[in-house]
Amino acid sequence: MSRTAAQFQTASDRPGSDGILFRQVVVGDQSLATAYRPPASADRPTVLMFNGIGANLELALPFIAALGRRGIGALIFDVPGVGGSPAPERPYRPGTLAKLAFNLLAEMGIDTPVVVAGVSWGGAMAQQFARQYPDATQRLILVATSPGVVMIPGKLSAIFKMAGPRRYIDKGYMRSVAGELYGGAFRKDPTLIHEHAAAMKGATPYGYALQLLAMTGWTSVHWLHTLKMPTLVLSGTDDPLINVFNARLLASRIPNARLALIDDGHLFVVTEADATAAIVDDFISGDGSLAGYPRD
Repeated sequence: MSRTAAQFQTASDRPGSDGILFRQVVVGDQSLATAYRPPASADRPTVLMFNGIGANLELALPFIAALGRRGIGALIFDVPGVGGSPAPERPYRPGTLAKLAFNLLAEMGIDTPVVVAGVSWGGAMAQQFARQYPDATQRLILVATSPGVVMIPGKLSAIFKMAGPRRYIDKGYMRSVAGELYGGAFRKDPTLIHEHAAAMKGATPYGYALQLLAMTGWTSVHWLHTLKMPTLVLSGTDDPLINVFNARLLASRIPNARLALIDDGHLFVVTEADATAAIVDDFISGDGSLAGYPRD
């Protein structure tokens, strides 16, 4: 029996809940921690979000709230082994996670096409979802991401710090490396990391390893041309982790894609949540021209 938003309870005790609903949802044999903000009206879409590696859903709440202020709904879940979702019994691949997300939509009673968005590692999951379920994907939004193993890497010093989950386990370490790791506003204003670090729950070492393993050998570069839905590719100009070349590659290979460059680092959806939500709203609601925004 499908669960609808009316069956969820508002977590009003969480600061800044902004109408966001939280619940554990069982999909098959997997329990998932979810956060859902229903759209303001039937003509406003829901964004299905895939988070970055090791990132729990709480880190995306400021962006979900920003979308909500524009009437746009959003659904995000902790990947198995991250945050409030227990680790699975066996490893998974991007296709497995895409199927899990598709079944989550059905479990929640969301039966209309959604806007699929992915940040960093989650961008690969969003691409995979769009490939497997094109009829369920109204539009695609790829944020600070790449086509997988066929990519131009960022700075090696930053990438090495991403090799393990220490930044999610040791908040002091996160504060010490945030500027080098994420660039942009975190580099210019170190105080920004305190609120971000406070929301971290992160992955277990095993869960983090599963996310790394899931990407082994995966690339979308040979089938990006099959993605026919309107696509928005967003990239920070000061991103130490994902070279902006990767955004240009994605936008050039996807037939109906537009590229917008943001004067910030890897986590501009956190540091510039309202501005990013405005770009997304223009892409969803307007003609897709992105007039007035930084673009390539």
